[in-house]
Parts: sequence; structure tokens; C-alpha cells
Amino acid sequence: MKNKVTMQDIADQLNISKNSVSQALSGKSGVSEDTRQIIIETADKLGYVYGKQKKKLSTLYSGNIGLIASEFAFSKKNFFGEIYLSIEKETSKRGMQLHIQSIDQTMRDRHILPPFIENHSVDGIIVLSHISSDYIQKVLETEIPTVIIDHHEPGLQADCILTNNRFGAFEAISHFIQLGHRDIGFIGNIDFSPSYYERMEGFRLAMHLHSLPVKPEWMITDAREELDYVTRTVGALDRQPTAWFCVNDGLGFMVHSTMQQLGFSIPGDISLCSYDNGQLSRMTTPLMTTMDIDLNRYGTLAAERLFWRIEHRNEPYLEMLLPATLIKRDSTAPVSAAAE
Repeated sequence: MKNKVTMQDIADQLNISKNSVSQALSGKSGVSEDTRQIIIETADKLGYVYGKQKKKLSTLYSGNIGLIASEFAFSKKNFFGEIYLSIEKETSKRGMQLHIQSIDQTMRDRHILPPFIENHSVDGIIVLSHISSDYIQKVLETEIPTVIIDHHEPGLQADCILTNNRFGAFEAISHFIQLGHRDIGFIGNIDFSPSYYERMEGFRLAMHLHSLPVKPEWMITDAREELDYVTRTVGALDRQPTAWFCVNDGLGFMVHSTMQQLGFSIPGDISLCSYDNGQLSRMTTPLMTTMDIDLNRYGTLAAERLFWRIEHRNEPYLEMLLPATLIKRDSTAPVSAAAE
């Protein structure tokens, strides 16, 4: 009969103290997360049975997952809601609890972590969209496995689930060009999020590959998502492009409203394309052409990756790029003869 594996056997195998093994297997502090994981993996390999439960020790966690996002992300109900539901579904399938926390400006600026992160009472963390790079770095320093959705930046060592923003914007501009548009404008705040900067890069790439000039007066790269600002800024142009690419549906909605206030016909005079396929893109008349993001897939992949990361803490980090799909609606049409 095979002898029962003891904590001392594990300690001897790793040349560490029995007390360290006990701390790791009981979930107590006193050992680093890397050491804890090595002890757990060794215990599994040797066939150690924890108490009376004959299950892999790598599953002996708190059973809690944390989800954090900025107040801005929470305010985008369609964006946050769909991703949250898919994450909640995946955590429930595994019998785990999902805890959510909105990060307000004070928490962000002072690097105040939610209690469930500060106290290490969650097994993994999902960061939804941009908070601030310094704040996310503070989260990563806890060494709790973390996956970031819709944000990445050099220096942040974590798995990321992203939209292929460059190729999505490239497809939107290519759609304009196929319709005969040559005078194309860009509006967005490229400093707000790396995603918006990447969409500008996709815009420029499409224009470059089609040998079309990028007109500085039609490149609004510091736009505020405020109707008065958009109306004032876009309305002040001496001449409008025949097509506007907007980095999100909010700006798309505002440019749409501005064009109509200025007496332009959409898409007769000016074509519009936004990004995200959110509720605002479906509230305009005519309906807005936009780039669709599969938000459900976003959340599902993030949860799946997090559970994998919890079990494989020392593997290389991975960035997953999900494609955006062009949704052709009524706000884009061939360039008018008068504009050519």
C-alpha cells in the first residue's frame, strides 16, 4: 500500500521547513505567492490530500474574484453591463463569487486599493478599461493574478484582452475610401486612452496606404466629449471633410447632431462612422455606421484567461486582440458629386 504523503515529505522534496508548507497549504501569510504556488504544485504532484477532501490543492483558494473599473467605465452601462454579465457567468460556472468595486478619483489619485485586494481576499482580479497606469501598477504589485480588459501600456506586466483598434479603424477608413471619400476627418482624444491613440494610427495607416493626405485642420485629437465643445470646434472649420471618423459612439452622436445643426445632410453631404456599436449609435437618424465589439466575448475570454493565470502564475503574459466588425448603416454613402 502506498504511504500517505505528509507535509514533511513536501518539505523534504523542496528543502524547506514543514512550517512553510503548512502556511502555504492553509492559505496563511508567511510565504510569497510564488513559493505558495510551487508548494501547491509539488503537493499535487506527490499526491498529497488536504484534510478529508480529495481534490487538487490548486483549487484550494478563497473562491472570490475581484472586478474593478473607473467610475467612467461604470457609467457606460452598455459597455460595462455586457462585459460584467459574461464575467459573472464564467465565475458562477466555477462556483466562485464575483466582487465589484468602482474606483473613484480619490482612490485612483491616492492609490487606495479596495479592501478585497488590500487584504488578499480574492484569488484573481479583472481590471476593466483604463483607470490610470500608476493605479493598475499598484494592483499588479500585490502579485494577485490579474487580467486587464480594453487597456494596455508598456510596463504593465499582465495578460490583456484587447480590441484590434488599429485594424478596426483601418477598416472604417477603408469603407469610406471604397465609397469614394478622399477628404476624411478624425475626432477623438488620443490622450484619454491608448485605444483611441491606436484608432488614430489605424486611420493614418489607411490614409497612407491609399496615398491620401491627412489634413491637419481635420485632425481633432484632443476632443472633449461635450456637445458644446464639438459644435463649437467642428462648426468653426472653414470647410468640412466629406466623412468623419469618430473614435467612439458618444463623439459620433455629437458630430451627427452638429452636422444636422449646421444644415448638412447625412449621408448626402457628409458620411459618419463611429466605434463601439453602443446604444448611441442606434439612436441617431439616420442610424450610425459603426465598428462593433463583441463585449460578451471580451468578458468570457478575460475570465477564462484569469482562471488559467491563477493556475499558471509563472507563464509569459499574453495580449489577445479581438477583431472589430464593420456594421454598415445609413450614415455612410458614396461621396456626392458636388463634393468631388
